[in-house]
Amino acid sequence: MPFSFFSSFLRRERKAEPMQKPPSRQRPAVALDNLQLDLPFADAPASAAPASPIPPTPAPLRGDIAPAEPAAPPTFAPDGTRMRRLVLGQRTLDYRLKRSSRRTIGFTIDGTGLAITAPRWVTLADIESAIVDKQKWIFKKLAEWQTRVEQRALPRIDWKDGAQFPYLGKTIRVSLGSAKSALHFDVESGVLSLALPALADPQQIKDRVQGWLQTEAKRIFGDRLRVYAQKLGVEFRTYALSSAATRWGSCSSDGKIRLNWRLIHFPVSIIDYVVAHELAHLREMNHSPRFWETVESIFPEFREARHTLKHHPPELLPAL
Repeated sequence: MPFSFFSSFLRRERKAEPMQKPPSRQRPAVALDNLQLDLPFADAPASAAPASPIPPTPAPLRGDIAPAEPAAPPTFAPDGTRMRRLVLGQRTLDYRLKRSSRRTIGFTIDGTGLAITAPRWVTLADIESAIVDKQKWIFKKLAEWQTRVEQRALPRIDWKDGAQFPYLGKTIRVSLGSAKSALHFDVESGVLSLALPALADPQQIKDRVQGWLQTEAKRIFGDRLRVYAQKLGVEFRTYALSSAATRWGSCSSDGKIRLNWRLIHFPVSIIDYVVAHELAHLREMNHSPRFWETVESIFPEFREARHTLKHHPPELLPAL
């Protein structure tokens, strides 16, 4: 989740003037922003100093030293944001800078790198000072994203005869050319037989496998929900499958539960943890200590399961 911190700021004092003048209008103090890594600054200056006129550059005379080569033109990200570069010791940091009407500096890190949104009145020196102050956090998060990108770049499943995919924590193999008219799964051998020709279209194979996985998810999740609802002494209204990219499950206050169908890749113990977690919300619609006590009362091993899911978000599962 985005990280936030607050730092104190100082208000500037003005010297009294001999004549009473109406006070100059100042910008409001920097607001706190809980959604991003924010660094409040001192009050914005009352007005910007007028720009000094730039004297024209005289034409060079014979014998004069030639003017220096012009600086390289700025580069821009695909979204049109200007790219900047800052050298921090032996490291070089590239970042995108965007100006806005916000009153704080916002740091956002994702798969495309570091993006900074800053008020129009904040100087570049102040922005880079903030970067220096938080460089340890920035480089740590950039490294985490790089690891995630590398993991996501794992080869996709090659949908053909002999293709393999995870199901309930085990590896399942696809077999084409089955003489049976319907799909068949052999638990002992871990083979899913499809009534498709050996050279069937990869998309057709994928669709058959995904349809089977979702059918299995609907059946198994429903069974586990009923088991743990009885243990906890609660009743859920309905349940459905979801394809959320960042969430394993959800529970509404009216008893509607949604579970990510891709949990079917994990062992039953992991599925049970998510089921127990969502059902516990029917008692505590929060993540307070009482909530975790409720989860533990029906699934004591929840810590290990929670750790597993934390390091295996939906986006890092095999790309079906």
